[in-house]
Amino acid sequence: MIKKLVFITAIIYSGILTAQQRQAPAYPLVTHDPNFSIWSFGDKINEQSTVHWTGTDQSLVGLIKVDGKVYRFLGNEPKNYVDVLPAADAGEYSVMATEDEPKSGWQNADFDDSNWKSTKAPFGDEHDYATKWESENLWVRRKFDMKNSNFDDVFLKLHHDDNIVVYLNGEKILEKTGWNDQYDYFPISAEVKSKLKKKDNILAIHIKNTAGGRFLDAGIVEVKKPKTQVELAEQTGLDFTATQTKYMLTAGGVDVKLTFTSPLLMDDLDLLARPVSYISVKTKPNDGQTHDVQVYFGASSLIASNERSQLMETESGSTSALNFLKAGTKEQPILEKKGDNLRIDWGYMYVAVAKDANAKQNITKGTDASKEFMSNSMSASVRDGKSLMLNTIFPAEKLSEEKEHLIMLGYDDIYSINYFGNQLRPWWNLDGTNSIQNELEKAFAEYDEVIEKCEDFNEELYEDGVEAGGEEYAKILEIAYRQSIAAHKLTKSPDGEILFMSKENFSNGSINTVDITYPSAPMYLLYNPDLLKGMMNGIFYYSESGKWKKPFPAHDLGTYPIATGQTYGEDMPVEESGNMVVLAAAITKAEGNAEYAKKHWESLTVWANYLTEAGLDPANQLSTDDFSGHLARNANLAAKAIVGVGGYGYVAAQLGKDDVAEEYTQKAKEMAKEWMELADAGDHYALTYNDKNTWSQKYNLVWDKVLDLEIFPQEVFDTELKYYDTKQNQYGLPLDNRADYTKSDWILWTATMADDQATFEKFADPVYEFATETKNRVPMSDWHFTTSGDQRGFQARSVIGGYFIKLLRDEWE
Repeated sequence: MIKKLVFITAIIYSGILTAQQRQAPAYPLVTHDPNFSIWSFGDKINEQSTVHWTGTDQSLVGLIKVDGKVYRFLGNEPKNYVDVLPAADAGEYSVMATEDEPKSGWQNADFDDSNWKSTKAPFGDEHDYATKWESENLWVRRKFDMKNSNFDDVFLKLHHDDNIVVYLNGEKILEKTGWNDQYDYFPISAEVKSKLKKKDNILAIHIKNTAGGRFLDAGIVEVKKPKTQVELAEQTGLDFTATQTKYMLTAGGVDVKLTFTSPLLMDDLDLLARPVSYISVKTKPNDGQTHDVQVYFGASSLIASNERSQLMETESGSTSALNFLKAGTKEQPILEKKGDNLRIDWGYMYVAVAKDANAKQNITKGTDASKEFMSNSMSASVRDGKSLMLNTIFPAEKLSEEKEHLIMLGYDDIYSINYFGNQLRPWWNLDGTNSIQNELEKAFAEYDEVIEKCEDFNEELYEDGVEAGGEEYAKILEIAYRQSIAAHKLTKSPDGEILFMSKENFSNGSINTVDITYPSAPMYLLYNPDLLKGMMNGIFYYSESGKWKKPFPAHDLGTYPIATGQTYGEDMPVEESGNMVVLAAAITKAEGNAEYAKKHWESLTVWANYLTEAGLDPANQLSTDDFSGHLARNANLAAKAIVGVGGYGYVAAQLGKDDVAEEYTQKAKEMAKEWMELADAGDHYALTYNDKNTWSQKYNLVWDKVLDLEIFPQEVFDTELKYYDTKQNQYGLPLDNRADYTKSDWILWTATMADDQATFEKFADPVYEFATETKNRVPMSDWHFTTSGDQRGFQARSVIGGYFIKLLRDEWE
């Protein structure tokens, strides 16, 4: 029997009931790494499908039957896409195509395309596609017949690169600038749908390449409406904390408390790395009466696939204490794909429940699950297919008191990272002798203990955040915690060094980017510096092995999950040198010794010398703010270099290298003095030395405060903060004078330069206002417009671990 939890306090319970206001732009549900990461993109847990952080459906569904009536308390059923006109991922097809601009009327059914070329789809230039396309423009006509024209909702299924216009029977159904990197679905209006015929339909497309690669594939799908309708449970509460997301709902005479726990506790790396999340469903009568109750939970096989079209294989099994369902793709392309907007399509997902819960499990097509639950039937499991549902139905019961139903969702990725040609297993199975079944068993046995630890940590983090920066700051930290950790994968190198590899989510997909590590660092310095070492070790190895030969660090190690060498198109010499040296100094302070820096002293010396030579007045180059463009004579970048030189001097002192410490500390102070003269713009310091009509956040200066280096005089901080106050907008301080947008991690760093609480909150609180008011319901974006609160780009990135810098500064003081 699952023991009842007794350590949720009355205060927390009350908070769940009353906390109805929006608390985050999106809510983490199951968060472990860039591949195993499921979210809710709205405030009500049962009004939309749950999704991967990229926004692709990864449906979790919860239903409860109360006295014969069925309510949905979690998610939504996955859409049932049925091919009307298959795209190339579902079957071969041919079209008429031309690369020469056709005569007018080319999109109409009666157009004569006999002088076009008959060829197979898809079209592209970077892989072994059916037809090579390398020109600027392509026109395509696809004629088709249909046996049936009586459809539910119809969508255009489209994967394209770049600009595109699509016609169906002469009617324009889509015009889109830009590209996508997966199949997207665009609704076709009822008016156009009504003109579909049994014979001689025409899908006509013009696509234009503007930059980079080329690709085109298209089809038409029907979205079948659910055969059964259920009532929505009423959500009455939401409580969002560092490791848990809790919902309170009402379904007739029964209350449902739904809790998602991903136990990402950084003081226990074995627990942190265990790819198992808990989903607790507690039911309790709300009217003092006894009710007939039954609970259903479903998880879509899309959690283990990149595309809906991939064929899935499933099985069921058991351990000594658990029953489980398992699903994964048939092809199992382990570590074969790399990129940004991708989901894992190798390894296997698991849904496990206790044997003594006496639940029944089966696997069905996605749309059959609720129908079976409502009709009290249960078919034999489907062993393969597309978009399947892994179903768990708990026994019907007479409910008179609170009852908990526990589900565990796990993922075995088999191999996690290609590290310079070595396929690395995940931390929990480094030598290949462990199994996900063992991890599920441990998770089940430790459930009560783990939940108690998570609750304690949630409370501690919130209280520390309030003390450091106020209630809104504490809530920002809660938003950041799981998101930042889940943008990494924990493993070890062949030499046994910890690797905590980040993915640069929705910015370019790089793995182990140094200027992602740098802003992420404060949270890990605070809770476990070994994880920061895990972000830096690969970069040190890249240089010290001789694979990277330049006198500054690489930008990245590749494109996730392939870490075989830098793939970014341009170096960031001062940026990455400063990042690595500053963080080595920060680890020294966090641990109270310089052993880590000592191990890499030769590399740090090369990079520190580079900063002394090239850092004060940087040449035209990229920095971490590269989305704003190149800059020469960048004052904020120079500030990083100066703090880096000072940090090197600090480390030297800890190593007893007194002469070196004095030399570099003095050099840093001399550079700071010159910087003040070069950047002086009267009432502030300029963005660039050569244009005193500019300004920028000098967030890199914060490390002078955090590390207590005393390189820059206090007047620099006072001058800048006073000036920034004149530039504030509703949703934060802009990054610089070039645009209205900002980076929220840098705002928190800028705010932490203040020595008083009021000034800190003045700059920090608008970040929480953005989080709770932006219309973009995605995992926290660190790049947004400060007047409108709109997302500019990026989401689900690890850099918001940087929000913890104020807490870090307070802790170190």
